[in-house]
Amino acid sequence: MAGGTAGGTRHGSVMVWDPVVRLFHWVVVAGCVANLFIVEDGGQAHEIIGYAVAAVLAVRIAWGFVGTRYARFSDFVPTPARLVRYVSLLLRRREPRRFGHNPAAAVMMITLMVLLAAVSVTGWMATLDAFWGVEWVEELHEGTADAIFWLALIHASAAIYESVRHRENLIGAMVTGRKRV
Repeated sequence: MAGGTAGGTRHGSVMVWDPVVRLFHWVVVAGCVANLFIVEDGGQAHEIIGYAVAAVLAVRIAWGFVGTRYARFSDFVPTPARLVRYVSLLLRRREPRRFGHNPAAAVMMITLMVLLAAVSVTGWMATLDAFWGVEWVEELHEGTADAIFWLALIHASAAIYESVRHRENLIGAMVTGRKRV
């Protein structure tokens, strides 16, 4: 394996995160950071960034059904029993290392995707005459954005924990797409 490519491996690594998954991840990160901390709420830049995040979310959802192995929902969405078993092992520090999403990470990913859809829909609704200035739409939009922020912090912390625990740079893997064999 060290010298060539066989079965998706190269130099002791395997391609896990394809370009669609990585692009989705980093566009969402950049978009959320920009909309939460840099651009003016409700301004044109905020809207454009929101639509860009909604577009990559739509692509990622479709890719979850037709994409590469580790991108497919069928590869990582856990059953309740698998999730309970994984969390039980995690609490005892005996969780297995996985190439793709572990069951807890899968739940986090699905939750974040649902929240991204909700923040996108409520942001769009706020631009419509029917919902312009409607308090519950604005509050739901802001509350969902806040939830994304806090869950993203937990997600990043878990990636750092798992990187240390399994001696693997998961943030680097989300840049290169490759994880060690």
